[in-house]
Amino acid sequence: MIRRIISILILALVITSCGGAATAPAGVPLETEAPAPTEPPAFQSLSAPTQEPTSTETPAPLPTQTQILPTPTDTPLPTLELPTEIVNAPQRLVWDGLPTYPGDSTPGFVFRVSYDPDLWALTTDQFGFPALAHRNIPGCIISPTSGRGLPATTTVEHDMLHMDKVTFDVGIVSENGVKKFVTYTGGDGTVITGFVVDSVEQLDKCVADAVSVISTLTSVPVSQATPQP
Repeated sequence: MIRRIISILILALVITSCGGAATAPAGVPLETEAPAPTEPPAFQSLSAPTQEPTSTETPAPLPTQTQILPTPTDTPLPTLELPTEIVNAPQRLVWDGLPTYPGDSTPGFVFRVSYDPDLWALTTDQFGFPALAHRNIPGCIISPTSGRGLPATTTVEHDMLHMDKVTFDVGIVSENGVKKFVTYTGGDGTVITGFVVDSVEQLDKCVADAVSVISTLTSVPVSQATPQP
């Protein structure tokens, strides 16, 4: 009997070891799967994001076109219009005019000079004042004038002109060593006035002919003045 029980137990153990694995209870996984590895969270800085430095290099300026100014030159004065020569003119004509220094002159008097109408013509200068223009020397003119300032580049040499009853202070004005014009300031004591002699060409010849006119200066009452055209 005991032997039979032992045999049954052995047989039961054999059957049990040869049977399938015990079935897992419902809802319990047979194998616990390891969770999928996750990437560590990216590191986030607490400081403000830095901005890429901008370029501080100043762009080279584009070339600009340079304007070339013309070299300043002296503007030529307009050519004087001379009246037609007088047919059968007298040897001398007179030019009467107001003195340019009225404060130093006797009131009620004007100056008078005489000139050769074959060489000179009474006209108006570029400023609209009466003047004598030479008929044969371009730009040679005798105009009334008074004291005026001169550029720093000019020099003045002074001389005196004594003719009968008239005396003139002569100012020879040069610029850079070149004679430009000549002034005459004086009179006969009754009238004090000034003249300037200028010329585009042959200044010395122009001055020589002008002196023959200026030296004839006299003073006459306004009532005897010759009306000018």
